[in-house]
Amino acid sequence: MKTLSENRKAALLSILILIVSCLIWEASIPAQKAVGELTEYELLTGGGQPKAGVPPPSQVLAKAWEQLSNPFYDAGPNDKGIGIQIGYSIYRVLTGYLLAAAIAIPLGFLIGMSSVAYKALNPFIQVLRPISPLAWMPLALFVIQDSEMSAIFVIFICSIWPMLINTAFGVAGVREDWVNVARTHELSALKTAFTVILPAAAPTIVTGMRISIGIAWLVIVAAEMLVGGTGIGYYVWNEWNNLDLTSVIFSILMIGVVGMLLDSLFGLLQRTVAYTE
Repeated sequence: MKTLSENRKAALLSILILIVSCLIWEASIPAQKAVGELTEYELLTGGGQPKAGVPPPSQVLAKAWEQLSNPFYDAGPNDKGIGIQIGYSIYRVLTGYLLAAAIAIPLGFLIGMSSVAYKALNPFIQVLRPISPLAWMPLALFVIQDSEMSAIFVIFICSIWPMLINTAFGVAGVREDWVNVARTHELSALKTAFTVILPAAAPTIVTGMRISIGIAWLVIVAAEMLVGGTGIGYYVWNEWNNLDLTSVIFSILMIGVVGMLLDSLFGLLQRTVAYTE
């Protein structure tokens, strides 16, 4: 009951902070002054046009209602609903992410269980891991010659390292006496890996997966700004080119919401695989 009460208090405090922040934001936006009588030259040079400024939250909410009321419309290559744009981004993220997981987790097991493999592969990991994912984009575009696959490759290369390192760390940290018990029962190496090592290392592995999905979602936005076409990153850049700051702020908020949902899903998975000794 105490935990539920604390959760309710936290939720109410979050709502209060949101309302106060929006009110301060709304009040801090100056009203657009009426334009007086202009000369013909000022009219020709755009003197009567209102200056661009940060829109108030009321305009952002109106834009959100407009976009979310029909998120999957498709009016051509450069005019798609926010739902379609986010769908393209999630598809690219999940494709690159799952490819990274298919390589990182088995390889992490190998590194964690073999000191020889760790010493042999660690120099390559330490050299490749610090490289910014977007630094790979020009090379990917040149070699792959496809913007879609290049974006997926960037997601792959940024997702693989946290999963690989955390898997290796989790496997190497499994208690030796648990492995010895498996040997006593004459379990095969494969059965030991699945019945003893994997459950014990699962919390650490999922932590790496959770970190990777967050990084992947960050990177896809920047990658889509570079390659264009479709996706939430392209949507942000396109609206900026149209000088529609209301749509830019709305899309930024949508990026945050989707990122929070992805993280929450892995947080739920993390709680599922957690165990107490």
